[in-house]
This record gives sequence, structure tokens and C-alpha cells, in this order.
Amino acid sequence: MEPIEPLEPGRYYHIYNRGINGAPIFVDPNHYRFFLHQYANYLAPVIDTYAYCLMKNHFHLMIRVKENHELDQERLFVERGWRKPPNVSRQFSHFFNSYAQYFNSQVQRTGGLFERPFQRKVVSDDSYFTRLIFYIHCNPVNHGVTKDLTSYAHSSYQSHLSNLPTLLKRDDVLNWFGGKTEYIQFHQDMLQENVEELFTHPVSGRRP
Repeated sequence: MEPIEPLEPGRYYHIYNRGINGAPIFVDPNHYRFFLHQYANYLAPVIDTYAYCLMKNHFHLMIRVKENHELDQERLFVERGWRKPPNVSRQFSHFFNSYAQYFNSQVQRTGGLFERPFQRKVVSDDSYFTRLIFYIHCNPVNHGVTKDLTSYAHSSYQSHLSNLPTLLKRDDVLNWFGGKTEYIQFHQDMLQENVEELFTHPVSGRRP
């Protein structure tokens, strides 16, 4: 087994995981909403989120771990009682446990829900950052859920284009591509490439 990559401040990561043995982790639309609610509660104070996609039995995230000087430590102490910056991996664990307890109560099951440890890869260069956004948004197409990634309800694609409030780093993502028009065009152009090959040989932390 490869050693687990520590989550280090200031670094970008592709985070992903699935239900144990590929079992569902979402059954009802409310499950997706509660997952995002708890994600914001446990992780928004300590990470930035750039993209996500929630599938029936797995999920993908692209995040950046905040550095200590970026944390509002006074607010975190007043609101949460945190006297020092929390361990980000532990916050993920708290989040997963919280969601698992909710999901188990909803579907009358017991035991662990997610495979352990959750997977993470460092986003080490610009090429990976760019292609990973498409890779995450294209998951529903790859898994045969829809033929149109733009219509999938449980990814960040539409949130990037919306004007509604969001915890996503929306402006950073759109600016990365040069604006909304270029963001849309990028996804369209990528769909014209060999998507099957992209998923057979997933984006890695190394420059292609």
C-alpha cells in the first residue's frame, strides 16, 4: 500500500472516496444536500473548494488547504472553541462520521459507510489543475448517468456559472479560464477529446 499523502497547508488536492465495496452513499436527493451542508460545516473553515461532483456511490473534490495565517482564529475560537488550527485530516474524519451517522439513520443500516483511508492526490501543476476540473465534472457522463454534464444537479459546474451565493472559489475558477464563456468552451472542447481515454488513464499529479 502506498503511504498516505499528508494534507499540507497551501497545497491543492484531488480528494475522492466511495462507499465500502462500492455501496451507495446517496439514495435520496436530501442526502446530497446534507452531505454538502456538513461538508461546509466541518471543512469550509479550513479548506477552499474549487470543484466537486457527488455520484451515487462516490465523490470527487478539488480543494486547497488553507494556511494558518488565512484562518480567522478569533472567530473559530468564539464560534467553535478551537484554540489552535485544527488538523484537516481529522476534520475530514469528523465530516465523514457525521454524514455516515445521518445516512445510516435514514436507510436503517449500521457500520462504516466510506472506504478508509480517503484518497488524495497533490495537484502539482497547472495542467493537472485545468484537466481535473473537467475530469470531476465529467464523472456523470463517464458513468452513464447523463450524456450532458452541464445538466447534472450534483456537481459544481452550474454553481460556477450561477450568481447565487456559494462557498466555492467561483471567481478563481472562472478567472483561471478567462471568464464564463471560456469556461463553457473549455468543457465543450474537452468533450470532443477522447473522454474514455481520460478516464482509463485518469489525470495524475504529474504533467501529461
